[in-house]
Amino acid sequence: MKACRKEIETFPEEIRGDLADALARLDAGLTLSIPLSRPMPIGQGVHELRLKARSGAYRVVYALVRHGTVHVLHAFKKTTKKISARNLELARKRLKEVRP
Repeated sequence: MKACRKEIETFPEEIRGDLADALARLDAGLTLSIPLSRPMPIGQGVHELRLKARSGAYRVVYALVRHGTVHVLHAFKKTTKKISARNLELARKRLKEVRP
């Protein structure tokens, strides 16, 4: 998604590298597990990548859709202990766009 690309561009280079590695593993058909990835309660096949750097914690919400296709739904820097309702709702909205 175009909006996600803009969100990810604001991430530090170290995080973008870790994200590229994780997405490459998903594209190769590998399954990621905790602590790197965990299921999200917003839909079947939706997970969050949990990335850390000196500058903070970053989250990337993605969905595995049809035939192993990976859709990045939302990316953000985590600033609170729990993911905000706003971030969850935005991910839900974008999920509906890729999985009508």
